[in-house]
Amino acid sequence: MRKTTLLLSLMLAGMAGAAGAADKVTVQLKWLPQAQFAGYYVAAAKGFYKEADLDVTIKPGGPDIAPAQVLAAKGADLTVDWMPSALAAREAGVPMVNVAQIFNRSGMMLTCKKASGVTTSKDFKGKTLGVWFGGNEYPFLSWMGTLGLKTSGASPDVKVLKQGFNVDPLLQNQAACISTMIYNEYWQVIDAGVKPADLVTFPYEDQGVATLEDGLYAREPDLKDPAYVAKIAKFVKASIKGWEYAIKNQDEAVKIVLAADTSGGSTAAVQKRQLENVAKLITTAGTPKMGVLDPAAYQRTVKVLLAGGSDPVIKKDPGAAAWTHAVTDKAMAK
Repeated sequence: MRKTTLLLSLMLAGMAGAAGAADKVTVQLKWLPQAQFAGYYVAAAKGFYKEADLDVTIKPGGPDIAPAQVLAAKGADLTVDWMPSALAAREAGVPMVNVAQIFNRSGMMLTCKKASGVTTSKDFKGKTLGVWFGGNEYPFLSWMGTLGLKTSGASPDVKVLKQGFNVDPLLQNQAACISTMIYNEYWQVIDAGVKPADLVTFPYEDQGVATLEDGLYAREPDLKDPAYVAKIAKFVKASIKGWEYAIKNQDEAVKIVLAADTSGGSTAAVQKRQLENVAKLITTAGTPKMGVLDPAAYQRTVKVLLAGGSDPVIKKDPGAAAWTHAVTDKAMAK
C-alpha cells in the first residue's frame, strides 16, 4: 500500500512538473543589445514571456554573427533579420520564413558631407561610398542598380568601401557618404561634432528603394508542426506587448536595455534617442497591426531586390512561401 501511494505521489509530481515546464524559445538578434531590440528585452524583464509560459533566451548579435547562418545551423528558433538578407539566404538554400514584421518602415540611409560635393544622387558617380556588408549591402546594391551605377568591375561608377560598423570613414574623409541608421549611426556623426547643416541624407524610404528591416524569421520545416507554431505565436504576442510597453515607457525601457548591455559602452541619452527614432519605424495603431506583415510592403521589397540591373539581390520572386500570417493570426486570436 505504501509503495502504491509513493508511486502515485511520484507520478503526480512528475505530471505537475511536466505541466509546469515552460516552452523554450531562443531568438537570435541582428546586433548587440540596444534600443533597436527594446521590445524583446522589456518583455523578458517585465515577465511577459514568463506569463506566456515561455523560457526565452535572447542571443545578442554582432559584426561576426549572421542571423541566417544561426537559423540554418539550428542555433535559434527565431532570428531578427532584415528581409533583403533573409530572402537572399532563402534563395541560397536557407528556408527562412517571415513570421512577424516589427518594423514597417526603413531606418536606413546614406549620410554624406556636403563638402564632398554630394547634394543629390546624381553626384554619387566617381565618389567613394561606405557600405555595410554581411547582408546589409543588398538594399544599397539594388539602389545603385536603379540609378544605373556600376559598383564592381574594372571601371565601377562608384567605389564601394566595405564599411565597418562605425562612422570613421566619413569623419576621416575616406568616403563621401556612409551607411547610417536614423536611430544610430547618424547620431554618432552628430555627436562627433559635425553639424546637421553640413550633411545631406538620403533615406531609402525617400528614394523609393526602402526594404523591410527588423522582422522575425523561422525555419520553414518547423512551421509544419502546430505545437511549434503555437509556441512561436505566444512569443510574438508577448514580444508585441513588450514593444508596446517600451514605446509608452521609454525611460524604463532604456534602463532595461542598458542592463542587458554588459559592455557598458552606451548611455541612457544615446539609447533614449535611439528608442525615440525606432518608435517611428513601428506601427502602433491602425493597419497593419504591429507585428503583422503587410503583403504590399513585402511585394515592394521583392520588387526592389529584383531591380538590381545585371546583379540583382535575388533572381526570382520567392512568392508567398517566404512569409506567413499563421503565427500572427494565432498570436492575435482571442
